[in-house]
Amino acid sequence: MAEHGTVARPYAQAVFEIAAAAGQLAEWSAFMQLAAEVVLVPDTARLLRAPGARVDAIAAALADLCRGQLGDKGPLQGGAGAPGANFLRLLAANQRLAALPDIVARFEVLRAEAENRLDVTLTSAQPVDEAQQSRIAAGLEKRFGRKVRLAVVVDPALLGGARLQLGDRIIDGSVRTGLDKLATALRA
Repeated sequence: MAEHGTVARPYAQAVFEIAAAAGQLAEWSAFMQLAAEVVLVPDTARLLRAPGARVDAIAAALADLCRGQLGDKGPLQGGAGAPGANFLRLLAANQRLAALPDIVARFEVLRAEAENRLDVTLTSAQPVDEAQQSRIAAGLEKRFGRKVRLAVVVDPALLGGARLQLGDRIIDGSVRTGLDKLATALRA
């Protein structure tokens, strides 16, 4: 996977530039996320690794599947010669289809920066109501000066409190982490 992260950067940057120039960041995002989900399916992943696999045929089938789900628009407009289909063919020709999830992740970082948006995952032990979510998002927007897109995940293993993940930054106020720190201090 480390190799995928390395090769993902130039592909993500190139796709971002194409999508931004066309004013289709959201469309490319939806297309690549769907394609990446399919690539992650165990049977697809196994097929991509199989000796002698016809990755060009897999890329064409993947483009058709995405077109069936998303329609013939944005990166898929123009049928077989569409930019999205060409992108998948390029990845296939370079044996990089398996890197698609990493390419998508890097593309989303570039997109968030371009849209002055911060994607935040709030993980809490209990469900968080809409009012609390709004207050948290407003506080983060004020602190970071960016629009916040908040995703909420419930994880009872935290016991209480919450954890915020903002890209590679984590703000951890969970009871589980507090207890782990206390246990470490007591062992020392």
